[in-house]
Amino acid sequence: MQVTRRTIKSYVLRQGRLTRGQQQALDQLWSIYGIDFKPGQLDLDTCFKRSAPVILEIGFGNGDSLMQQAASNPQNNYLGIEVHRPGVGHLLRLADDAAIANLRVINHDAIEVLQQQIPDHSLDCVQLFFPDPWHKKRHHKRRIIKAEFIQRVYQKLKSGGLFHLATDWQDYAEHMLAEMEQAKGFSNTAGKENYAENTGRPSTKFEHRGRRLGHGVWELVYRKG
Repeated sequence: MQVTRRTIKSYVLRQGRLTRGQQQALDQLWSIYGIDFKPGQLDLDTCFKRSAPVILEIGFGNGDSLMQQAASNPQNNYLGIEVHRPGVGHLLRLADDAAIANLRVINHDAIEVLQQQIPDHSLDCVQLFFPDPWHKKRHHKRRIIKAEFIQRVYQKLKSGGLFHLATDWQDYAEHMLAEMEQAKGFSNTAGKENYAENTGRPSTKFEHRGRRLGHGVWELVYRKG
């Protein structure tokens, strides 16, 4: 009998309850901003109806930070991936209210999107802000930052492209730093084994909550050679 290997997810799918506005946004705006998940590589220029640098954010939460980036940098294209539908609906409403044209969204597992939809050497930057730290030792295997994932990001970045990470858990920051320092082909823009400062990244709602609880924030920015 063939045994199917269970894939370990880096997240727990907490769908939550969609508000009426979020559901309306999903129903009415998905055709404008949404990209359906299906096997086969995307033509990103076609998705955005133009050619421009592409910044991919994995796990954008409620989308406030990603929306702010897209509004402040119209010269770039922003692609967000998020599994939680309420956050997707919230971002679609924000984008529509602000008439944002340089933003697209995929509502699916980021690992599968990277594997099946994102062409190699197509991204100028990959952002991963405040992923689940899975702080209990027995759950560390669920952490998204591991060698296989880092190599996948490397494949998708253009030469000179950036991988920008942030966390408010010091233990996870140390884990990220150790994994990234070992990754072939990446160089730390802040210098070997250093955290980045003054990156200009917009703060997230999640981050504000963490700061109120006394959490610090650690960032890393690595460049593909």
